[in-house]
Amino acid sequence: MRLPLTNLYESLLFFAWSIALVYLLYERKYKLRALGAFVLPLAILALAAPYYIPGVTTTIPKLPPALQSAWLEWHVMTCFLGYGAFGVGAVLSLLYLVKAPREAKGTMGPVLRLLPSADMLDELCYRTILVGVPLLTAGIVLGAVWANQAWGTYWSWDPKETWALIVWLIYAAYLHARITRGWRGRKAAYLALLGFVATLFCYLGVNLLLSGLHSYGGRG
Repeated sequence: MRLPLTNLYESLLFFAWSIALVYLLYERKYKLRALGAFVLPLAILALAAPYYIPGVTTTIPKLPPALQSAWLEWHVMTCFLGYGAFGVGAVLSLLYLVKAPREAKGTMGPVLRLLPSADMLDELCYRTILVGVPLLTAGIVLGAVWANQAWGTYWSWDPKETWALIVWLIYAAYLHARITRGWRGRKAAYLALLGFVATLFCYLGVNLLLSGLHSYGGRG
């Protein structure tokens, strides 16, 4: 048995599981069940995506030689758990941007009233990203060690590696701005959303549009 991590179809399944897992852990900790109505649709989109992306096969492939390594599960698992945290953070940022101005004007509808306050949404987004960044960092480091064993170099500026670094830098900038400059509210929310857009491109855009050493993780 192995984790579903070796092609785009399997990784989308694991991405959905990662989003759901991060949400369930936060729901258990903070007792915020209303957030599930907004977070879980993202997991459902990940589950549905393989059936709408042309050329994606839903068959379970045999592992190519490059993936027959003990590093595979740890490298990809930590990255995707980080992606899941960033996905939850993006939803929280969107909810903040929707709720904050209405909360200030006192014009919230019944649905928005079920959600935590705008300040709490902002804080939850920060805490989620604070979990996601170390996971992504671990994934990048593990991937570099694996790359050195497989290809003889820790870093080759492969498109996937480059975009993983871009994602890391965006979220590192988010944490830096939050901790040292006190960024909160709209600016922090927009930066968190930018980070998730970069995450999606690192994950899907690179797999579908670019080629490189990670091309075996594409549609097949």
